[in-house]
Amino acid sequence: MSEVRLFDAHAHINEAEYSPEEREELARAIEASDVAYVVDQGYDLASSRQAVADAAKYDWCYCVVGMHPHDTKTMTEEVYEEIRGLYHEHKVCGIGEIGLDFHYDLSERDIQRYWFRRQIRLANELKAPIVIHSREAEAETMEILKEEGAFSKERQSWFPTRKGPDGEELPDSRVLIHCFSGSAETARQYVKLGATISICGPVTFKNARKLVEVVEQIPIEFLTIETDAPYLAPVPKRGKPNMSPYVEYVARRVAVIKEMSYEDVCRITCENGKRFYNIG
Repeated sequence: MSEVRLFDAHAHINEAEYSPEEREELARAIEASDVAYVVDQGYDLASSRQAVADAAKYDWCYCVVGMHPHDTKTMTEEVYEEIRGLYHEHKVCGIGEIGLDFHYDLSERDIQRYWFRRQIRLANELKAPIVIHSREAEAETMEILKEEGAFSKERQSWFPTRKGPDGEELPDSRVLIHCFSGSAETARQYVKLGATISICGPVTFKNARKLVEVVEQIPIEFLTIETDAPYLAPVPKRGKPNMSPYVEYVARRVAVIKEMSYEDVCRITCENGKRFYNIG
């Protein structure tokens, strides 16, 4: 392994379709790469349990637990309480991925909204980082986060400040907008609120003009990089199952857009990821 250390801020080693043998093969690929940290993201109860197991098994793996908007139709008070309990397991470092998805509407929108609010409240109760999924629901996602105190002064007081591009100390709300797909203006609003913007494989696509503008305009201090593996593989792996080592291609594209060295992008986004998830 080289001195470069990559941080995959959002992946699904816990993907239900993986066999145990496939998960082991993926782990070996990660261990042979420059990836130093992977955050395994829960999306329902079973995947949250698996993420906890993965984090316990692999030194480089950490995890968050929660209910994805697609799966909120299966949420009950019992499941909610089990997610609360899972948060206290070793190497669990956030609540997620939670939010709204109005593209597929696999759960009714009112059910999505209800459990999104409840899980933000749970994260606030636990003083936990929050990982957000938002698709075709950008305005409402931000509004609910505001209404539920995800950007409140009280919440910001629980976490150390973060340094801006000029070295100034800025509040950190520990809210990560995963696989960001909104406008540069929306990204700027989130950063002002203390959120972190996570950049995924689509930044490498030919039609990524809007996402390129986000990377251009948002200081590197407020960015993380991710794969969302096994989804959204970057160019030149597009069309194949994604995996954490491919976060390298996201880092290389960010470096080109920002006119930075690849090594600096890796170093800073790794520092950002570790800070966000309270690792080390």
